[in-house]
Amino acid sequence: MTPSAIRLPLTFDPIRLQADLARVPETAWLGHFNQRIYEGDWSVVPLRAIRGSPIPAFSIPNATDLEDMPLLQECPYFRQVLASFRCPLLSVRLLRLGAGAVIKEHSDPMLSLDHDEVRIHVVVTTNPDVECRIDGVARHWAAGECWYGDFTKPHSFANRGLTDRMHIVLDCGQNDWLRNLLRA
Repeated sequence: MTPSAIRLPLTFDPIRLQADLARVPETAWLGHFNQRIYEGDWSVVPLRAIRGSPIPAFSIPNATDLEDMPLLQECPYFRQVLASFRCPLLSVRLLRLGAGAVIKEHSDPMLSLDHDEVRIHVVVTTNPDVECRIDGVARHWAAGECWYGDFTKPHSFANRGLTDRMHIVLDCGQNDWLRNLLRA
């Protein structure tokens, strides 16, 4: 049985992640499209999306017509992080959970090892009062860490701190490299 969350054996430099984050203009942030499941600021910046999508932050399983967004060219370390994943990268976005914001418990279908697509989080910024809860188990993910979550299970996030939490969120197609990484 696969755990609901796995810390992956990849670590990234929080200082360099945050330097690229500083290149993202405030005007690039969009309110998350699923407004019924959160309170506070949950916003997104698409980095890789379906070409021409009216909602570029939305992930569609098995999509093939994907393109990097122009902002990604301004962020060399983000590009280096993405190049570390030797699997198909589908939707890639920055997700910000503002101070005091909560993502209510919900489930995302088709995002687990039992399906074609998995979701991975690279933690860019956080604070000690951010909690990720998946399948009833609470965890704190630290800056620079990389996590797989089985988001088909009930999950929620809460930022009870005074600073924003920001992640790079990758929806990845499965291949042997990714399956081996998740088993490591």
